Amino acid sequence: MEFVTTETVPGRETARALGIARGNTVKARNVGRDITQSIRNITGGELKAYSGLLSDARDEALERMKQDAESMGADAVVNVRMETSEIASGSSEVIAYGTAVELE
Repeated sequence: MEFVTTETVPGRETARALGIARGNTVKARNVGRDITQSIRNITGGELKAYSGLLSDARDEALERMKQDAESMGADAVVNVRMETSEIASGSSEVIAYGTAVELE
C-alpha cells in the first residue's frame, strides 16, 4: 500500500478512485506524564513524552487508514492529509485521510 500527498502516485496510472479512506484515534495524557512534562515545561525543551504519544497516534491513524483502503480493494491512497484536534481536556484526536485508488 502506497501513501502519497500528491494527486497521483509518481510513475503509476490511476485506474479508478474508490472513495475516501480514513483512520483515526484518540489518545489521552496520563497523570504521570503530566507531572514530568510540567517540570520540563518550566525548564524548557522538548516535551518528549507528548511527542512520543502523538507520534504513536499518527502511526495508528495511518495504519487504520491503510486497513480502510484495503477493505475497498485499494492499491494506494493519494492526497493523504493528517489533522489533530483536541477532543477534551488532555486528549487529542489524530485523523489520517485521503483518496483510496486502484492502480493500473
